[in-house]
Amino acid sequence: MSVLRLDHIAIVVPQIQEALSFWQEALGLPLAHQEEVLEQETVVAMMPVGESEVELVQPTTTTGGMAKFLANRGAGLHHICFEVDDIESTLNELKDKGIRLINEEPVAGAGGTRVAFVHPKSATGVLVELVERNHDDL
Repeated sequence: MSVLRLDHIAIVVPQIQEALSFWQEALGLPLAHQEEVLEQETVVAMMPVGESEVELVQPTTTTGGMAKFLANRGAGLHHICFEVDDIESTLNELKDKGIRLINEEPVAGAGGTRVAFVHPKSATGVLVELVERNHDDL
């Protein structure tokens, strides 16, 4: 297992366009791209900061995980994400160490990535996402 870098910090928001006004106008962060992620029932907006990104996440349904988080806790920090070199081997190593996973297998993420989440109970209360990028396509 190799953690390559902090990939992004995700913030759940009720409306991306409203939230972008702070991140773009007040802080001057550029919008790299925005897309709907059907599998996650969200729309995401990515803004680069150095080698990492700030990800704004808006739920597109009332039943998905992000929608439930927003309803229960309100807008704010949702998770941190680390890029890994091999998501399957990383998940296997974490399982072998007794780490509780939300996703035992990778699922589709934004931008053609593969992602999986580590349960906050195993990560000192922090929801951790792991992402594997296909660098041939970048």
